[in-house]
Amino acid sequence: MDPEYFKSHLMSWGTLGTVRPFSNFHPDKDAVEIQAALEKKDVVTLVGILTNRNNSQRQVIAKTFEDVTQKDLVAAIKKALSGDLETLLLDLLMPPVQYEAVRLQRAMAGIGTDEETLLEILCTRSDKQLQEISAVYNQMYKKDLEKDLKGETSGDFAKLVVALLNKETVASGVQTDIESLSASLNGKKADAGLWIDILTARDSDHLNKVLMGLELKNGQMVLQTLEKRFSGDVRLGLTVLVQCIENPEMYLAKRLTTMKTPVVQGIMVSHSEEDLLCIRAAYKKLTGTSLYAALQKQFKGDHLQALLAICRSED
Repeated sequence: MDPEYFKSHLMSWGTLGTVRPFSNFHPDKDAVEIQAALEKKDVVTLVGILTNRNNSQRQVIAKTFEDVTQKDLVAAIKKALSGDLETLLLDLLMPPVQYEAVRLQRAMAGIGTDEETLLEILCTRSDKQLQEISAVYNQMYKKDLEKDLKGETSGDFAKLVVALLNKETVASGVQTDIESLSASLNGKKADAGLWIDILTARDSDHLNKVLMGLELKNGQMVLQTLEKRFSGDVRLGLTVLVQCIENPEMYLAKRLTTMKTPVVQGIMVSHSEEDLLCIRAAYKKLTGTSLYAALQKQFKGDHLQALLAICRSED
């Protein structure tokens, strides 16, 4: 990867994160301590440093480590560690835009497609962020993200993921959109194309008004309407999109309740410097349990300690 490319992309996506810049930052000292920790397989020190620095500081540490040791930090961690902890620390070392590109690639790799992860990223990221992610994906894999998404999906679901990737805001009246969506439900088969066109091409304030108006007009929650009138992947996609329009933090909190390692790591690393505090609050509201406590029931050992360090504290 070209380090110059990422200088402007390091972390400008939000401020309600749990990981903040480390105020007394000395990359030379960190690099030396990491080198010693890798030799001794001192995981506590590794986790302590890498989870207490923000992403831009980790990039500086990786560069300093290479200058000091003539070794690549990623390769050194791969050699010293294994399993979920290795994956988590390597995830933390990726610049944020690169990490989202990697998550998309992982979701499409191998047999079967992880539709929920594709949707999570495409529905919660802005058009500008998705343009950056797409550019980095193309640079990393020498492949076009839109073409890869089309190759992994079909029908209305393919139309939806491509429309999400290429989001652009088109002006329209709230009432016009309510009437259009309502009319699309009248036939034997609901018109997914119209839902895709409207839900991927308006700003969130406008869409929240449209969804509320549609619920009042039809006397039914939009999610219930989607459940009854659509099926398959496009139903999943529209359902996720509506949840992300209405309350993205609550949607991500619901995702976390699966407690599947890739999902938990993906969301916690992706959102650690942006809005993980909001996701934590949503998780507590949704489950009655703090995310910090839930992690302790599901994970163990050094991997747990690293996740807790990113989560930061009890709610």
